[in-house]
Amino acid sequence: MAQGKQKFKAQKPGGGKKQTQKQKGPKKGGRIIAPKKAQVVQQQKLKKGLEVAIRNKIEQEVTQKASTSMHKRLNVLKAPESKAGAAAPTAGSSK
Repeated sequence: MAQGKQKFKAQKPGGGKKQTQKQKGPKKGGRIIAPKKAQVVQQQKLKKGLEVAIRNKIEQEVTQKASTSMHKRLNVLKAPESKAGAAAPTAGSSK
């Protein structure tokens, strides 16, 4: 009869420990550095708002010109936003 504790753990056959590699060096991806001045934050927010407004205006003008030049009615389809983040085409199509 064996008395006392086992000195080693029994291992499953064919199974080994997986070693995870730690990333050496700097991490990938962009860095967000907080600005030192609040005025810079306001300027960036204004710039972003203007970019969005200009992009929307251009899109409206292009769809308007396309719909007037075509003999069929142009419908701009926007894909529903999904949680999975699948990239669906957001280009306009004619019906």
